[in-house]
Amino acid sequence: MTLIILCLVAAHFFAFNVGASGSAATMGIVYGARVIKKKRIALLLSGVGGLLGALWGGEVVDTIGKGLISSDKLTIQAAAIILFVSAITLCFTNIIGIPLSTSEVTIGAIVGVGISLQQLYLRNLLEIIAFWVIIPVAAFFITFISGMLLKRLKDKFPAFLPSNKLTKLLSILLIITGLLEAFAAGMNNVANAIGPLVGADVLNKNIGLLTGGIFIALGSLLLGGKVLETNGKKISYLSLSDGIVISGTSGLLVLGASIFGIPLPMTQVTTSAIVGVGATKDWKGIWKNKVIHQIAKVWISSPMISLVIAFCLTEIFLQSNFYTVVIITSGILATLILTNFGKGTFEKRQKTQRSLEEEF
Repeated sequence: MTLIILCLVAAHFFAFNVGASGSAATMGIVYGARVIKKKRIALLLSGVGGLLGALWGGEVVDTIGKGLISSDKLTIQAAAIILFVSAITLCFTNIIGIPLSTSEVTIGAIVGVGISLQQLYLRNLLEIIAFWVIIPVAAFFITFISGMLLKRLKDKFPAFLPSNKLTKLLSILLIITGLLEAFAAGMNNVANAIGPLVGADVLNKNIGLLTGGIFIALGSLLLGGKVLETNGKKISYLSLSDGIVISGTSGLLVLGASIFGIPLPMTQVTTSAIVGVGATKDWKGIWKNKVIHQIAKVWISSPMISLVIAFCLTEIFLQSNFYTVVIITSGILATLILTNFGKGTFEKRQKTQRSLEEEF
């Protein structure tokens, strides 16, 4: 009973953080463009959108809860490991300042548990991974093409640019697309928090969607201020039309994936959409951005980190197999030591070469 209570607390705390980091960010363009000037109103709209979306997130919950591991293998203990690993990985990456996809971390943890238990629906997993590549790429090309078309329209009809009526219309459309993005975020991300418990038959799906949605909304409203402020400042250079294209594209793509039960890394989808718009203005410069390189690393590293940790914990607590964990840990430590040694040797060679060049 104690374990069930702890899992319920962890799941809803996870949902609270999802709301703070994910749903709040969906209104960043609206806030940054000063369409909505009051932070509290932007957070409230984000929370409402996330809550309403969560109520329709049943398909993604089924994928997280039953689409990768069968119900008889997904026990309360296994669900606890998945939630624990997801929460710890999220906390760690927040501390070191790396943006994280909760979907990738949760799927990684589920796969780690599944590998240890030797029970994993590989076909479903490969489909999800394929969508993790296809959807962000699609977001880039859609926004890139849309950005080019908008650029041509602005060049062809410059008289419409200063129109107050057009500005008001674009502002309304931007708020609508922001709400759509928040709705899609809630619909897709609520499963990361409650999916494992639903799969373990600890939590009723409909109740979980409601309570998870409420905590997503609370997280957005109470803890999303800094995220909103950061996102608003970073993307404030975007025009109203750029914001509509980005939010509309991200929201529709994630919404479509959610209908088919595909958990997606929404951060990567939105970022790819922003890069697509940015590429229309500076094609060469956008690829030199360090943020792009960082996100690419996170795409690969975040699910792998949670996979390894979940696998090791399952081997220890559910399989009582310490030898495999020792071997994996030794391999990781050896790799890190050799990598640092190689890096140090390379740096010493560079210093020696520079010294020789200075002498001659």
